[in-house]
Amino acid sequence: MKIAADEIGFDFDGVIADTAGAFLRLACEEYEYCAFTLEDVTHFEVSECLTIPDQYISAILKALNEDCLGVGLEPMPGAVEVLSAIARQMPARSRVRVITARRLHQPVAAWLAHHFPADALPMIHLTAMGEHDDKLRHIKEYGLKFFVDDRAETCLGLAEAGISPLVFSQPWNRRRHELPTVASWRDIERLIIHP
Repeated sequence: MKIAADEIGFDFDGVIADTAGAFLRLACEEYEYCAFTLEDVTHFEVSECLTIPDQYISAILKALNEDCLGVGLEPMPGAVEVLSAIARQMPARSRVRVITARRLHQPVAAWLAHHFPADALPMIHLTAMGEHDDKLRHIKEYGLKFFVDDRAETCLGLAEAGISPLVFSQPWNRRRHELPTVASWRDIERLIIHP
């Protein structure tokens, strides 16, 4: 499978940003719940798999959503380099499409501006729409044929609608689908057609 740069879009949390890693770090630093590892996050909804009180989970998720930079959210390994390279090879008037279920646009935009080089940033377009199950509308609007997401349910819905999802492999999506997966940004890089 080979994919043109302007035919693929990307989720933010769990694909571009290491949100689970930040969540676990904040759970330890702020609330002294330090025994959990990434492999313990076996469900997308962390309250279903981690024995952390709901009010702490809510507080951590609120901090991650409202201040990505302030809480030290880091990129996934290779994300900045590969996505920047994809952005630089975009056809004229095309953009890399980042579509997130987050409701707040500004914290993610500030995070992207902080982590991505100045020459690649203008080629990255962020859509924050506040709902996991509304991504399809934006994917179709942008004419994308492929989409990388870590949420198995989102990918299954996209597949039913004729979009080719690539599941970014994480502990919470294992054994929940039979769709094509990518394990890293190097895997994604190998799929992109280079002009």
